[in-house]
Amino acid sequence: MPVIEELIRSEADGSISFGNNKLNKKSKLDNFEHKGDLYKVKTYSEITKLERNGMFVYESVPGTAVTGFVAADWGVEFQVEGDKDVQITVQLEDDTEYTVTVDGVSAGGMTTNMSGKLNVSVELSEGVTAKVRIEKR
Repeated sequence: MPVIEELIRSEADGSISFGNNKLNKKSKLDNFEHKGDLYKVKTYSEITKLERNGMFVYESVPGTAVTGFVAADWGVEFQVEGDKDVQITVQLEDDTEYTVTVDGVSAGGMTTNMSGKLNVSVELSEGVTAKVRIEKR
C-alpha cells in the first residue's frame, strides 16, 4: 500500500485513507470534508493523527498510512501500513467492551477507558499491511 500523497482522501466505497509515514517533517491538512464532517490529519514518520470535527479519532506511533478507514456505531475497521510495529489509539464509546482482530486473528476483548480510548499494538514491517477490526461486543 503506498503512502497517501495528498495526506487524506475519500474513497469510492465511502471510507477515507490518510497518513504518510515516509515524511521526514510534520505535515498537516485541515478542513477536509467527508460525508458532512471536517477532518484534520497530521502525519510524518513519528506520528499520524486524525481528528473529526475537532475531536480525536485515531493516532499511531510511529506514523502510518491508513486505508479504508470506517468508523460506525459498531466500531472501526481499517488497513494499516508502517515501517515497524505500531501503537494505535482510537476513539470509541466510553467504558465499552470491544473485540479486536488483526488480519482475521482475534487479539481478544478490550475495554475502553472512561474517555473512550482503546490502545492496540500491531506488528508491522515495511511493505506489509495489516487489517484491523475493532467491534463492539
